[in-house]
Amino acid sequence: MFLASRKGGGKHFPMRIPRNETFLGEGHNPNLICIMIFVKERVIIMSSEATIPKVEEKPVKKEGELWRRIKKNKWIYLMITPGLLYFFIYKYIPMSGLIISFQDYKPYLGIMGSEWVGFKHFERLFTSPDFWMILKNSLVLFGLQIFIYFPIPIILALMLNEVRLTLYKRTIQTIVYLPHFMSWVVVVSISYVLLTMDGGLINGILQTFGFEQINFLLDADWFRPMYIMQIIWREAGWGTIVFLAAMAAVDPQLYEAARMDGASRFKQMWHITLPGIRSVIVILLILKIGDVLELGFEHVFLLLNSTNRHVAEIFDTYVYVAGLRQGQFSYATAVGFFKGFVGLVLVVFANWLAKKNGDEGLF
Repeated sequence: MFLASRKGGGKHFPMRIPRNETFLGEGHNPNLICIMIFVKERVIIMSSEATIPKVEEKPVKKEGELWRRIKKNKWIYLMITPGLLYFFIYKYIPMSGLIISFQDYKPYLGIMGSEWVGFKHFERLFTSPDFWMILKNSLVLFGLQIFIYFPIPIILALMLNEVRLTLYKRTIQTIVYLPHFMSWVVVVSISYVLLTMDGGLINGILQTFGFEQINFLLDADWFRPMYIMQIIWREAGWGTIVFLAAMAAVDPQLYEAARMDGASRFKQMWHITLPGIRSVIVILLILKIGDVLELGFEHVFLLLNSTNRHVAEIFDTYVYVAGLRQGQFSYATAVGFFKGFVGLVLVVFANWLAKKNGDEGLF
């Protein structure tokens, strides 16, 4: 006699197999007998399963699922209502005024009474000698933001993420974040106090060491460096906080596994942290590309003067001069229409390019 195991109902039951002449003859291998019994049982089970008719599962209709979700999350939807109303009232409704870019608009005649002129104002814009100067200035300032400003918050966030002393880390975060709450009037005023030739701190230091004073505010060559340095000082802290929040979502177990494998801090940043926040970087980059011609009217207008106009004039300041100061409302609207259209095209293209490369996009 020997014991064999028979499987049934998810359990194994011992079964005694007699070793005599009446069971497949004398001298047969017991293991072969167990295999034959197992095969026989599997055939019986499969045949019994084949006789049971299979019931097709019908998809469950989710009627009213949308309304159930809205009802379940009604307070969340209620919280976003003010934001939706803001965009609808102050962003979408005013877009109806873009029609005056195709008219010779007169305020006393109104939109309905003004003459329709088609693409006349767009032709004037594209044939204007100032158009290419303004476009060049806008693209140069945009390039400074993309290639100089945009990487700085990422670098600061990576550096702060490696700081282990919590008090020191929060102190640095607060220092770099506070300028974001200052208006451009305050930022430019501080720059004026530091850079003016009439008692300015920087020129005072240069004069003390025997160097000549520099007219930072009127010299056209210094406009772009001042512009990008002010943006970095004011906005880098905001971007740093955003990227730090994204880094907090990276799985800590990845860092532990990397340390066990002997990876250095730099390799952990390069192979874990940066890939972990890649989607956030892509989305912010797409939004920044969409603002290719949105360079900040207040900021540029406060730095603009007659000596640096050929390097500082952008579409926003041009619209202000043509539309408000000269009363060319239709022409100014056509310029704004062109600027918005370019931004929309670039956002769609950047989003498509990101999705094509396997990244997450805005839509």
